[in-house]
Amino acid sequence: MSFSTTVRAAAATASLCAAFCCASAQASSAVHNAKRTSTGPIQHVVFIVQENRSFNNLFMGYPGALTQSYGYDQSGTKITLHSQSLSQSWDIDHSVYGYYAACDGTGSIPGTNCRNDGWNNESAGGGHPANFAYAYAPHKQVEQYWLMARQYVLADNMFQSNLDGSYISHQYAIAAYANTAVNFPSGSWGCEGGGGDDVNTLNPDRSFGPNINVCFNNETLGDEADAAGVSWRFYSAPESDTGFLWSAYQSNSHIYYGPDWGADVKTPSKQFLTDIAAGNLANITWITPTWANSDHAGSDSSTGPNWVTSVVDAVGESQFWNSTAIFIIWDDWGGWYDPVAPIYTDYDGLGFRIPLIMISPYAKQGYVTHVQYETASVLRFIEDTFGLPQLAAADARANDPAYDAFNYSQSPRAFVPIQIKPERGNQPRSFGRLARPPAEFGD
Repeated sequence: MSFSTTVRAAAATASLCAAFCCASAQASSAVHNAKRTSTGPIQHVVFIVQENRSFNNLFMGYPGALTQSYGYDQSGTKITLHSQSLSQSWDIDHSVYGYYAACDGTGSIPGTNCRNDGWNNESAGGGHPANFAYAYAPHKQVEQYWLMARQYVLADNMFQSNLDGSYISHQYAIAAYANTAVNFPSGSWGCEGGGGDDVNTLNPDRSFGPNINVCFNNETLGDEADAAGVSWRFYSAPESDTGFLWSAYQSNSHIYYGPDWGADVKTPSKQFLTDIAAGNLANITWITPTWANSDHAGSDSSTGPNWVTSVVDAVGESQFWNSTAIFIIWDDWGGWYDPVAPIYTDYDGLGFRIPLIMISPYAKQGYVTHVQYETASVLRFIEDTFGLPQLAAADARANDPAYDAFNYSQSPRAFVPIQIKPERGNQPRSFGRLARPPAEFGD
């Protein structure tokens, strides 16, 4: 990469940052990181974890948000982003290797001083087009996500707490920590496979450490909730569906082999709709999609927005609306281009930008927040709401969205349904029990 290209890329990032008040967002971190003393009216938090999209991929061109319609490669060539359907059949590398390739960092620690110009150096499955990562989802396919953002709050300075893909991301979603693990397990994704499989680890300098077993024993938010008398449930796809990989508590031995597995870990995901209709909603809820209802590249499906809409509408039309906050994130960037270089925070973070939508009768309306958030910010909101302690470095440093995205002094707004759209286009492919997606790049 030439000096002039480096300067051009840095200038473009600085210009974007200045235009969208990044400096003021970073300056406010200490305030938003403070321990919250007022819990407000929220008694229920629903944490929806979708799959594998960068912020720019889903929200390119969203008014008031930091997005970009082009990027550069390592030769300095300007590449205009192209539209790419949610339902393509190929996947992009989103392991730590994919992160390092896209970042093209210059620091002594891998992945730091991100040039953000190596996106074509990621790998992708067969049949991909040229400049495969430099793409955005068609606005028609993600219209429901845009409608949610327009009614509530969209965060455009939201990052993964970790560097890589779904296995680690989902551990951060329940524990803000993953035992220094990185990349994807060698076989099963937890104790479910007998606990005999392993996964890579990272040392403090981001060199690889010894492999460790995937059946962890970390303290999780569920454990803290149990101790405090706060109810929780985790809804996921059944074991017969590839989406069961995203059932994070299967990788925690005392949950998987204890009473919580039957009492609080539920399948299938659609059981959530039955439970809430029956007036049964836990204080803390995680919900993950089936493989077909995910936004994961390679799924040959575009039903993800409809699935998220069904969950949001179920909450909004229930008796729990006035006491609920809904957080929707995409667990990792999925290999898709994003113009904002991640900030080096720790050996395993931060990763690339991902979307965060915050929905509540107390959420600001049509608001784009530029405050820096990360995956663990959702945990921080839950912890501060229910008086639970922090679990690890990520949630201790993470900003609590309550300060900026919510206004507890306002009267609760009435819910306006998002509404499911008629299905068009490709039908989702079906995969068997713990089958791998078509590419070799994890989930």
